[in-house]
Amino acid sequence: MLLAAGAGRRYGMPKALVRHGDRLLVQHAAGVLRAAGCDRVLVVLGAAADEVRAAAPDLPSTVVNPDWESGMGSSLRTGLGVLAETDATAAVVLLVDMPGVSAEAVRRVLAHASPSALAQGGYGDRRGHPVLLGRDHWAGVAASAVGDRGARDYLRAHDVLVVPVGDVADDTDIDVK
Repeated sequence: MLLAAGAGRRYGMPKALVRHGDRLLVQHAAGVLRAAGCDRVLVVLGAAADEVRAAAPDLPSTVVNPDWESGMGSSLRTGLGVLAETDATAAVVLLVDMPGVSAEAVRRVLAHASPSALAQGGYGDRRGHPVLLGRDHWAGVAASAVGDRGARDYLRAHDVLVVPVGDVADDTDIDVK
């Protein structure tokens, strides 16, 4: 699942519409998830959703978070709600503004997928994206995802497998031009 709904206020525009090389960040991130072998990719849009869809017609399945202005938590809830209607056993979550997260990093985390899994990419002594949420945790994650906190509080309260990915990825986010 790719979270790409924000307005990018600090950046000055929705990050989904930011150019990264020869394509948009949203296309790059969706491509990372595809290259990692994700069975399906869901892109959660919000700010400028119509513009993003028009500029990136090759995106996989998309859903619009109608409450995107309230923060990332509502986008995570929206995406998990859509996935709950499928037979998916786990979801890998990636943020649109982290172009340094590689397909190899996603593959390493994805290798631990199961309904009970909780895993995150490890960058030395800190945890980051990608994040793997097993289906058994979706309701709890959704209940705790408020404002811009996403799954952070839920993950801090549970045992999480930290998968080293710092040698193949960089989780620095793009916040300013």
